[in-house]
Amino acid sequence: MIEDKNQSRTSLSELGEFGLINHLTQNFKVQNSSTIKGVGDDAAVIENKENQILVTTDLLIEGVHFDLSYMPLKHLGYKAVVVNLSDVYAMNGNATQITVSIAVSNRFPLEALEELYDGIYTACKTYNIDLVGGDTSTSTKGLLISITAIGEVKKEDVVYRNTAKPNDLLVVTGDIGAAYLGLQVLEREKRVFEVNPNSQPDLTNYSYLIERQLKPEARKDIVKLLSELGVKPTSMIDISDGLSSEILHICTQSKVGCNLYEEKIPLDQQVISTCEEFDLNSTTIALSGGEDYELLFTISQEDFLKIKGNPHLTVIGHMTDESVGANLVTRAGQQIKLTAQGWNALKND
Repeated sequence: MIEDKNQSRTSLSELGEFGLINHLTQNFKVQNSSTIKGVGDDAAVIENKENQILVTTDLLIEGVHFDLSYMPLKHLGYKAVVVNLSDVYAMNGNATQITVSIAVSNRFPLEALEELYDGIYTACKTYNIDLVGGDTSTSTKGLLISITAIGEVKKEDVVYRNTAKPNDLLVVTGDIGAAYLGLQVLEREKRVFEVNPNSQPDLTNYSYLIERQLKPEARKDIVKLLSELGVKPTSMIDISDGLSSEILHICTQSKVGCNLYEEKIPLDQQVISTCEEFDLNSTTIALSGGEDYELLFTISQEDFLKIKGNPHLTVIGHMTDESVGANLVTRAGQQIKLTAQGWNALKND
């Protein structure tokens, strides 16, 4: 679907493992004072003073997590970094370093990996993080990417999923559902292309949705915003698997219930219009879509005035006693039990 205009191919075997690593990482420069030693030794060396260290990792597999027929390699590299950074920000921390490990089949020339690492490099520059290591290997199943993100947070600032309390307000950043719809648009155009390879899709009306799918952004800005507002969330999680799944994670681990109000869920106009076009329920998409990488958190009611009217934040509900359960309150005032229908990483179909 996306034609490779660059016909030159350099076999990876010409460089060898260490030559490949040196080639792909030669433009990465240290940006954080905590990075003592990055790429080029047996292990990275990272300074740790009074802060707590955050570590998170993610595995992306071709054919499971991404489709290269419509995912440009540069975008894939960028997204692979961002999805890891989002977990660091969900702990109210600051991301500082990453390691990148890849396994590739022999159908990928050097030029393809240069594109991938160009996206990784762009993400490192954008989010001010250092690439400090990783590994490369061959694969018989296409492309696999494993990224570990490292961050830091002051002990008094760290936020967990299991510390929400009844009567806390439930808050979400940005808007929800666009990334999933972007995927549906891309999958539709892929099917059209398979039938008619000469077709030229017009994606103008879906630009926001596709950007949210192919090039998401992690909400580093929210960590800074909350600090400036003097608000420390009582719990927090990022929205990778769907809004309902993440709410249930907080409820289960904090042993609380929740009332989520349908009319409060923030939706972009492209989400609403595309749901109508695809004959989909926009609330269902927001609850179960996933890959939004927004932050979902709870705050004490005393902090409401500090966030009231902020365009980046929307109060969508409140936490209740555990016995009440997690419920969606519809526009008609009905209560419907929330269920987790978002992405399941271990489901094969």
